[in-house]
Amino acid sequence: MTDGRHTGSRVRTRTARGAVAVVSVGAAVALAVALLPEGGPSPAQQSMSTAVPAQAPAPAPSHPSTTPSWDGQVKVLGDGSTSDTGPQPNQLKAEKLKPGEKPPQFVVFSWDGALENDDHLFSRFRELAKANNAAMTFFLTGIYLVPAEKRALYRPPQHDRGSAAISFPTEAHVKETLEQLRLAWQDGDEIGTHFNGHFCGPKGGGDWSTDEWLSEIDQAYSFVTHWKTNTGFAKEAPLPFDYQQELVGGRAPCLEGQKNLIPAAKALGWRYDASSQGEFQVWPSKINGIWNFPLQLLPFGDTQVLSMDYNFLAHQSGESTDGDPKKYATWEKQTREGYLNGFERVYNGSRAPLFIGNHFETWNGGIYMQAIEDVMKTVCKKDGVRCVSFKELADWLDVQDPAVLDQLRRLDPAQAPDWPSYLK
Repeated sequence: MTDGRHTGSRVRTRTARGAVAVVSVGAAVALAVALLPEGGPSPAQQSMSTAVPAQAPAPAPSHPSTTPSWDGQVKVLGDGSTSDTGPQPNQLKAEKLKPGEKPPQFVVFSWDGALENDDHLFSRFRELAKANNAAMTFFLTGIYLVPAEKRALYRPPQHDRGSAAISFPTEAHVKETLEQLRLAWQDGDEIGTHFNGHFCGPKGGGDWSTDEWLSEIDQAYSFVTHWKTNTGFAKEAPLPFDYQQELVGGRAPCLEGQKNLIPAAKALGWRYDASSQGEFQVWPSKINGIWNFPLQLLPFGDTQVLSMDYNFLAHQSGESTDGDPKKYATWEKQTREGYLNGFERVYNGSRAPLFIGNHFETWNGGIYMQAIEDVMKTVCKKDGVRCVSFKELADWLDVQDPAVLDQLRRLDPAQAPDWPSYLK
């Protein structure tokens, strides 16, 4: 059955599983208790304060592009941190292009970090996406489910145990983030990974071997699948997804280390990587069997600028805002126009997907957040536009004729062919 939402050319399908998954926190807790194995809770569930070693390897999952069968039974997994509630609701149906058909205009908004803190940006943009018939990718930083007092659980490659280049969260922020993760997945958003310690530069991801990336990824899995044990939280509901199946891609901090990260992603059966340092707006291709979804160079005046955060302003004259509201307004306008120029170029041209990445930050008076909000409201309901997650885009690409994708890659961003004859 469908959920009744149809805007433009995007139709999302809600399966029967969605009715099970979309429950209140209290109901989910009751459900989890009801589904415990006979004989009561497991030792792990009885000892929530006992830390699971963060370096314990997680099994390498298999990630087919087709939806696995489901027996209709919700299953609480492991220590109760995650659960299998069936196929994710509100997912775009991937359909093969018909001969001569113009491709949809895909737009992917993605967020690095995905922490719900006092700024409440996670909830703000999750709700904004839902209101605009959009899905997004939230790249969760694993240690954002690890309270500061448990930081020693993290063993980063080439760094001291418990260290990180970002702050560990408070217990309150962990709980708030967990709630947003539940709601985001139920809305149809993707939960990817931004890995853990956000190390860049010397001894960062660019210096890590494939084995070190595998260690970092193992810990990212562990922090999500063992948050109950690691935090001691006993009353919170499990996440409504199996992270071993949900996680199919990520973005490396500072876009560093893709060369050695790709073999790790390949070994784990991941489907894409979004860590490339930049590319023009062209149709995606694969690296070693993994879809490469780079941040993109967008038109900005007489130059091309990377589509993330402060990179727009990094190419400006260097003039400081000095807290001046007029300068904030000017730069916000420039940022918004840069995104929209990139959108219009491909929307009226090659129809290559548009990738826009951001952090949840209030830099420069929050101008980037407002620009993204304005862009989402402007483009996501346009005819032929589908605002999707990276996982949904991978689903769509996987069902296309390889020869058609090859033809699409030949187009320049602003090149609008005669579609009926070009993709005949």
